[in-house]
Amino acid sequence: MLKRSISISLACLVASACTRERDHRDVERYIVESERQLAESVATGDTTALERILADDFVGVDPIGDFYDKATTISHTRQAPKYFVSNRANEIKVRFYGDTAVAQGSETWERSSGEPLRGRFVWTHTWVRRNGNWQIVAAEDLIAPEQPVKP
Repeated sequence: MLKRSISISLACLVASACTRERDHRDVERYIVESERQLAESVATGDTTALERILADDFVGVDPIGDFYDKATTISHTRQAPKYFVSNRANEIKVRFYGDTAVAQGSETWERSSGEPLRGRFVWTHTWVRRNGNWQIVAAEDLIAPEQPVKP
């Protein structure tokens, strides 16, 4: 009886770990796709993804050290196509810590005018699961030197 109970407990633990791993893979795909949509919105001005992705209490830090919130991000994104021809996400890495995930990545952008015409953003976004939804609650953005994108 004890042997059967141990076997059942081990099976439950393994099944639970497998389910958690599968859930993390699904959430990771969601976060990566959301980050790609966020990057593309800079060139399109479409704020639909931002409105879903950013938490109402979101706070970010821009490359010069100023704080910004969700409303500011949405407003700036609507205006961004005046300046940006393209913006695309490159490699994105996601790590989980319970109901929190940290996504780090970079974006390659091109402007319609001004100097420099091309560049790269590097960022860290903190995602939190609240009421079953994953949203960004914090961001830190940097402008990095342009480098070739890995194939």
